[in-house]
Amino acid sequence: MRAVLCKSFGPPENLVLEEISAPPLSGGHVRIAVRACGINFPDTLIIEGKYQAKPEMPFSPGSEVSGVIKEIGEGVTRFKPGDRVLAMTSSAGGLAEEVVVPESAAFAIPDEMDFPTAAGFILTYGTSYHALKQRAQIKPGETLLVLGAAGGVGLAAVELGKAMGARVIAGASTEEKLRIAKEHGADELINYSTESLRDRVKELTDGKGVDVLYDPVGGDLFDEGARLMNWNGRLLIIGFASGRIPKLPVNLTLLKGYQVVGVFWGSFTKREPSVNKENNRELMRFFLDGDIKPLVSAVFPLEQYAEALNTLLRREAMGKVVVKVSE
Repeated sequence: MRAVLCKSFGPPENLVLEEISAPPLSGGHVRIAVRACGINFPDTLIIEGKYQAKPEMPFSPGSEVSGVIKEIGEGVTRFKPGDRVLAMTSSAGGLAEEVVVPESAAFAIPDEMDFPTAAGFILTYGTSYHALKQRAQIKPGETLLVLGAAGGVGLAAVELGKAMGARVIAGASTEEKLRIAKEHGADELINYSTESLRDRVKELTDGKGVDVLYDPVGGDLFDEGARLMNWNGRLLIIGFASGRIPKLPVNLTLLKGYQVVGVFWGSFTKREPSVNKENNRELMRFFLDGDIKPLVSAVFPLEQYAEALNTLLRREAMGKVVVKVSE
């Protein structure tokens, strides 16, 4: 089978596409013929050795896939060959024509969901739903500010926040990105490359600040956002796409009585698998009911894996970037 391999840490251009042996199948696992692989910001970090997970080399980047069950291991009861599924591949492995994952890491996809959509669904919506539901416990009528609102997890947070009854303020760096956020449910828009995030939030909240801040960006935007929280607010730490891990003056949390809450969806899925399964069922219901409409903005063939990854590094992605692995 063909697979994109990382043999030494570096930029996407260091990766190679090679023929390798298919991974062995063991009990309790399923073999998936991969149709598509979702590309996420952590993939750009893992190939440079900057992510907390460092797979043994050589490894294939890509942590979420969609495809068709090709073979099942002993003891598998939920699937049979031919079933359409999406799956998490832990921290890597998805940019390959076949993957083997535990049965518990795979989920059936409805006929209404195509393979590119399915490949970009589970991580972004899973992260954002866990963040808003379990970590923020967001309530109808609360104000949610989403930074990086046109990116993968950001756009998912906009849609889910709206579906959960929040007033959603979307922040992004271009008018095109804000247009996308508006189309996916944002009530208010802030272009923080041309206007003051602080002044606009104060204007939109009558000086109170936001109840929930969803921050996958970090850096300077976190520094501003930490001063824009309402009393009893929840500041969600999703990631650091800006490249700088910020530091928090903790007196701000004392003065406003707000919480700073870490969101690590990957660990959550392992520690609370039953809760994660229920989240996934609810997300599929949101999809089937039309409450969320995933945006796949770019689909690349497997041979253009480097360009797919660079699209994220250049911050050009809106919604999801997907690599089509096979027909």
